[in-house]
Amino acid sequence: MALRSAAATALAAVASLLAQGVAAQDECSNSLEVSYPAPVAADGWSYRLVANNFTRPRGLLFDADGNLLLIDAGVGLVHLTLRDDGGSCLSVEETTTLVENENLNHGIELSEDGNTLYASTSDSVFSWSYDSGDRSVSDSNRTLVNNMTNADHTTRTLLLSRQQPGLLLVSRGSHSNEDPEAGNIDSGHSQIRAFNIGALADDDDPIDFLDGDVIGWGLRNSVGVAEDPAHGGIWSVENSVDEMTRRGEDIHHDNPGEELNYHGRLNSSENQGGNYGYPYCYAIWGTEDFPDLGDLETGDQFPMDETRTLTDESCNTDYIAPRLSFQAHTAPLDIKFTEDGSEAFVSFHGSWNRDEPVGYRVSRIEFGDDGQPSANHGSRDAAIDVLTNPDLANCPDDCFRPAGLAWDSEGRLWMTSDSTGEIFVLVREENGGSGSGSSNDDDNDDGDSAGANLAPSTSMGVAFAAVIAGFLMV
Repeated sequence: MALRSAAATALAAVASLLAQGVAAQDECSNSLEVSYPAPVAADGWSYRLVANNFTRPRGLLFDADGNLLLIDAGVGLVHLTLRDDGGSCLSVEETTTLVENENLNHGIELSEDGNTLYASTSDSVFSWSYDSGDRSVSDSNRTLVNNMTNADHTTRTLLLSRQQPGLLLVSRGSHSNEDPEAGNIDSGHSQIRAFNIGALADDDDPIDFLDGDVIGWGLRNSVGVAEDPAHGGIWSVENSVDEMTRRGEDIHHDNPGEELNYHGRLNSSENQGGNYGYPYCYAIWGTEDFPDLGDLETGDQFPMDETRTLTDESCNTDYIAPRLSFQAHTAPLDIKFTEDGSEAFVSFHGSWNRDEPVGYRVSRIEFGDDGQPSANHGSRDAAIDVLTNPDLANCPDDCFRPAGLAWDSEGRLWMTSDSTGEIFVLVREENGGSGSGSSNDDDNDDGDSAGANLAPSTSMGVAFAAVIAGFLMV
């Protein structure tokens, strides 16, 4: 009888824990929902809408205290204090505008010590002293880099190297769809340059953009720039041209491809400073019905019609081809690596110049131990979907459009959707938590065994079953 009593007590305890676990997963203080068809998360992922009603949220990052810092284009630099109940159950407790400047449009960075905040307009890079505890910045800013003004592509993405402290990378896009000036390195158009801001004295003048070290040029509009924290490689994602023709035929539906480009390591001159082709050569994506295809394969480069002096061969020998290419018009806007460098996540903002919409998703790319993508140069399926819209026919007007990405200290991936004014969090199952988002079973590439990562309710259910079995054996 004593054994039966003990078993009954244990059974009641486990049942209580099970009920608490289920309640914790099902109940969240954040009940926000999207106003369009709900996004779909890949198997092994969940998501939640954490905040909305922003004007045009773009770049974002976290400070050491877990506060979210955001560029809300048309507003300025915004601070969000979060309530974190674990997993994807997060909400905003307080929103504070740190800097009112409607010209801040995308770029944002934070020094490694957390004391200096950086943001950019189309012409300049600014810095402020930042106090995360007081949620405040200095009354005045400092201009670090200037002379970057050009029309059309006006974001100036910022990347502070962690491998080479003090080096700030700035990405500048083209003046137009096809920008002849980008063919001249001295124009500064369509380039990524590096600036040693760590060597600046307090009274030094701003650095002219043209005085920065060229990391890469011939890059039409590389809005996403990242440093692989494990291997030190610099990578960018490229938005290629619209309205492309080949031999007088319209090929813009599937060409040219968007690009993933490699720029070497900042502590080495190898693979740095090269020309990636724009405005002369472009990456092929779709080979079907491609005029005069010859030996070209996905990822190879070809010249635009107006460039009569170049050939397919010279485009592939005189310029640097992308490491990977993506479906034309998907518009990659950000790239973020995992800490171990095994994956890079890319936000595909989505098309406007295509009859059938493409993009509008967050995807991941697998990387090998050598710091290079696992997929080969000509792969057409290297980008594995993580969060998608259920029906692209609703896009762009009635779906999310991912822009900025950021990791928090818990390994959760955050994403802005600029067109809808929203911020989402994405959670991998092994990072814990169940979110409001649905998932599908089509892309289970995590390789985890069924018992390796039991959700709380599952593991307690196993314990529950074990107690029952023991009870019956008594």
